[in-house]
Amino acid sequence: MGKIFYSLAGEGRGHATRVQTIVDSLSKKHSITIFAPNHAYDLLKPLYKNAKSRLRGIRLVRIPGLSFHYNSRKELDYIKTAYYGLRYYLALPRLIHWIKKKIAKEKPDLIISDFDPALPRAARKMNLSFISLDHQHFLSTYDLSSLPWHLKLKTAMMAIVVNIMYAGQKETIVSSFYFPPLRKGIKNTRQIGVLIRNTVRDAQVAEGDYLLAYLRRFAGQNILDSLRKSGKPVKIYGLGAKPAEGNLEFKKVDNHGFVQDLAGCRALITTAGNQVIGEALYLKKPVLAMPESKNFEQEINGHFIRESGTGLTVGFDELSPEIMHTFLDNLDEYKNNISSYPVYGNNEAVATIENHLYRAKEESRKKAREIRRVKSFYEKVFSPY
Repeated sequence: MGKIFYSLAGEGRGHATRVQTIVDSLSKKHSITIFAPNHAYDLLKPLYKNAKSRLRGIRLVRIPGLSFHYNSRKELDYIKTAYYGLRYYLALPRLIHWIKKKIAKEKPDLIISDFDPALPRAARKMNLSFISLDHQHFLSTYDLSSLPWHLKLKTAMMAIVVNIMYAGQKETIVSSFYFPPLRKGIKNTRQIGVLIRNTVRDAQVAEGDYLLAYLRRFAGQNILDSLRKSGKPVKIYGLGAKPAEGNLEFKKVDNHGFVQDLAGCRALITTAGNQVIGEALYLKKPVLAMPESKNFEQEINGHFIRESGTGLTVGFDELSPEIMHTFLDNLDEYKNNISSYPVYGNNEAVATIENHLYRAKEESRKKAREIRRVKSFYEKVFSPY
């Protein structure tokens, strides 16, 4: 049995979903402490902040973290986000010091981070190795030369940010639904598919006649009009529960209900997050991806949906009834392309972590044997006759 420290970023459902998948796979054999900020903590709290989880050896600890901030038009506000990011980095040394004390006291066998900068920095200051398992490192490791020029420019800038977040990991594991070649010279990097939760993996797949939509609260009227004119029943998550409007059914946030509806839908209309797209493709559902305004990472995800032929991509504010019908008219073609598309990354992720954990424990045992050998030598040399 090993002891794992695991941290994650606080923004976006994908980080929490990846961590949940790995924790549920490893907790039968290992004890795990999760360091989670912001929204990620709120998502994981119902799962792991209880007596049952503690008995399983899982602890959830809240830490400060970076957050996205939006303007009045519900667009990503780079200035405000940068301002609060600077405040976080000014307070980061105090957080690192606190985590160092946790590491010194509990002596974890392995440290993993999903795009959190604090735990890796604490590990490096204590001369401990760690591994990275996230999606965001595609920016600094993938060959993205197929992107349009404006996205390549943004990617080059954000790759610098990714490397500033943390560097020096023993291995970089990138979880994604697309697999372009790695950049020349990139080493110790492993590409795996999306991490699929047990509830998604075990869902009973069917092909109903309804569409499923996963939207943000600030979804424009053009999206609702396009869904209304699709000619199909539509189940909508993200806008809150309220009375139905014609063919539109508005559902409350419910992970179990969403997974069941995803498994049974004909297609998914969604913002272009890596995790939700990966889950849809795993269940063989075509995707109409709508990258959020100024969210270039989602724009890249949308590019690869289009390039893979597994769905259609359109700007968040550009969806129209005509584009919706074009998407629906081509569902059979998208499904054919999905049939041979690999997206499942769980087994490789767990095997890689177990391998690192085994090697880390072996190194600890070697160090302990060496300490005992040296101690024995000095006792023999300096012990009184």
